[in-house]
Amino acid sequence: MGEGILPHKRLYRKTNFRRNEKDIYSRIVTIEYDPNRNAYICLIHYGDGEKRYILHPRGSIIGDTIVSGTEVPIKMGNALPLSAV
Repeated sequence: MGEGILPHKRLYRKTNFRRNEKDIYSRIVTIEYDPNRNAYICLIHYGDGEKRYILHPRGSIIGDTIVSGTEVPIKMGNALPLSAV
């Protein structure tokens, strides 16, 4: 009965918007297009072995090192709280 046309399933990639891994350096491994948000995301590997997706910082390439925290240098991809800028 009714073989309707179903939309193709998409892989939903959870994105880390908080960047709460403080003072742990991470490396950009892949840059991927995410059709769920119409943007590019990148997979990063943290120094402690954790892997997460973040929104792709424009201008960063595979192999770049990024970090988040309060005492990190101001550069593309790093995340600082507004009080530290």
